Amino acid sequence: MRTIILTILSVFISSVAVAQIDPVLLRRTSKDTSGLLLNMDAVYNRPFLQLGKLPVALGGYAETNYQYLQEDGISEGHQFQMRRLTLFVSSSISKRIKFLSEIEFEDGTKEINIEFASIDFEFAPLLNLRGGIVMNPIGAFNQNHDGPKWEFVDRPISATQMLPATWSNVGFGLFGKKSVKDWVYAYEAYLTNGFDDKIIDNVENKTFLPASKENKNRFEDSFNGSPLFTGKVAVRNRKIGELGLSYIGGVYNKYEDGGLVLDKKRRVNVYAIDFNSVLPKFNTYISAEWAWVYVDVPETYTEQFGRKQQGGFIDFVQPIYKKPIFGFDKSVMNAALRFEYVDWNKGKFKSTGANISDEVFSIVSAISWRPTEQTVIRLNYRYNWQKDILGNPPAKLAGFQFGVSTYF
Repeated sequence: MRTIILTILSVFISSVAVAQIDPVLLRRTSKDTSGLLLNMDAVYNRPFLQLGKLPVALGGYAETNYQYLQEDGISEGHQFQMRRLTLFVSSSISKRIKFLSEIEFEDGTKEINIEFASIDFEFAPLLNLRGGIVMNPIGAFNQNHDGPKWEFVDRPISATQMLPATWSNVGFGLFGKKSVKDWVYAYEAYLTNGFDDKIIDNVENKTFLPASKENKNRFEDSFNGSPLFTGKVAVRNRKIGELGLSYIGGVYNKYEDGGLVLDKKRRVNVYAIDFNSVLPKFNTYISAEWAWVYVDVPETYTEQFGRKQQGGFIDFVQPIYKKPIFGFDKSVMNAALRFEYVDWNKGKFKSTGANISDEVFSIVSAISWRPTEQTVIRLNYRYNWQKDILGNPPAKLAGFQFGVSTYF
């Protein structure tokens, strides 16, 4: 792992050094400008920098933030954060064989993750093979998560705390995409390593899918030998927008060890729908995602561990000023609003019949300035209401967040 990272950094530093000598040799790789892009295209549709005719291209993005939040009147004060530094390396091995890797450094170097490292073989528009570390296409955000694309400092609660974005696994699969006039159709289907029993045995003391990300061995071993299936179909119309339907599911527990049966096979199943569009008259961008989680929790566990979860978000982004600012000819000012909701334990107590109230609701407003398409400066105000499992008066969190995110 360390060798891979050092190699990538060496290549990156070397290319920067050459750029200082002769910047004419550096060029941006071409991007798909057809207008019929899908969330599945986000993996490759990024700004890359290439040196001369070398087959390798480099890119990445960075996120740095400031925040001041209070929860029920208590604050940790002023906080400065280096949330992410992400490096991309891509290569066209041949005309129809591509490689792409994405390595992310979170919170300085607190976490270092390979989020994508796959080889793609293109056979036909509707038949392509992908193998390696893939981003499981559950919902839209997991694949289309780059910081510079969003007007909000924090990633959606439903995508990162109910769903495990960013969620990647080792495996193989097929994908395809076909355009017909104003329509484009696409699919993805993968078999990968899956979740483990951390989703119900974790420090959160609740059903928590992101806990499986702690298992670094998932990139070399399957926890129980049962593959995780992820599938998605998507359709986009040039005038209407994109609609995606996705599913991820498999056995999460170790039900057998050395031929000895330990438990029945217990599954986790997740269904998601996502939609994005632009209102033509006002150029208002809308992005939404909703997911349902079903976990077969053992009967010996208390009702604190949810068997059903649901949640999602919807973003509205409205351009309000499109004129040069401080010499940036293509700058844009946006106003944005996000609504979020997660119910971590949907159901009723068996003993009383009362609702289980482990849920959070959030509103985030934003003003952002994009001096260029690839860079965003954003100011957010967040307000959360969070109820505990018993439905006591909600804990309230509020405060300001300021951040900068850019591709490079």
